[in-house]
Amino acid sequence: MKLLFHLSGEHPTLPCSELSCVGEVIDSRPQVAVALCNRVSPVKRLAMAHSVMEYLGECPADTRSFLQLLKELAISSPGPFVARVKKIEGAEITEPAPSLERLMGDTIAGTVSLDHPAHEFRAICSGDRCYLGKLLCTIDRGSFDARNPGKRAFFHPGVMMPRIARSIVNLTLVASGERFLDPFCGTGGVLIEAGMVGAIATGGDMDVFMVRGTRRNISGAGLFLADAGSLPVKDNSVDAVATDLPYGQSSSIMAEGLESLYTQSLEEIRRILKPGRRAVIVTHRDIRAIASPIMDLCEFHEQRVHKSLTRRIMVLLA
Repeated sequence: MKLLFHLSGEHPTLPCSELSCVGEVIDSRPQVAVALCNRVSPVKRLAMAHSVMEYLGECPADTRSFLQLLKELAISSPGPFVARVKKIEGAEITEPAPSLERLMGDTIAGTVSLDHPAHEFRAICSGDRCYLGKLLCTIDRGSFDARNPGKRAFFHPGVMMPRIARSIVNLTLVASGERFLDPFCGTGGVLIEAGMVGAIATGGDMDVFMVRGTRRNISGAGLFLADAGSLPVKDNSVDAVATDLPYGQSSSIMAEGLESLYTQSLEEIRRILKPGRRAVIVTHRDIRAIASPIMDLCEFHEQRVHKSLTRRIMVLLA
């Protein structure tokens, strides 16, 4: 089925890339994408989307084309409905959103109900296109805030927030029931998100303090104490890897230095991953030159956290 996604604006490329875990993206503009998906239910695992709609149609971003699209679709609502329009910054259509909503209300056959609608039709205008859809579900983004690391039994500064942790889990394309590994599990934030999408989550760390703390945060995840350069994991036995590599010499590492740590860790990740499966690696610096000879680089994203930290996110293929 063809679905329409209203995406988060918190990053220019990650939200659309994250959709690869639920379907094939066939079209996109800022904060909107169209994807072919086999099922609707997996879309609720997304971290960087606001809402999911049944795709109804699209047109150039002008009022005349918008009205023509509504007439051609001849939409009839089986129950009371409401019409909503979202104009993304940079949308070329000049008509105000309330005017476009009235146009939808006048054209769609049925009874408009602002207070108790049974159905919701949404238009998203972005760039040179307007997309029309029927709302299927919204993403509970507040649930990520409820899992703020500061609320866990064990906390350590500098950990990744749940939303970005979920997004890198999704970028691995791990499916429910598959084996997922984080070799630098820290306080367990990535493992928590992997478990919530149904993966069999396993984590390792060479710092016994972190492993003990993670056990307080997670019940049911397999944890081990090990150097990431020598993992107690069989060859080609893991379906997906996502991890946030150590950022500096203050991190507890057994390798001779960060570059040696990165190389050894990536070689181990390639060894344990099943052929053709993904590893998502987060670093504070660009290590594509180290990673590329070891695994195939599929994607590269940058996320500025604050003035002294920019995350580099690599999607690698074993």
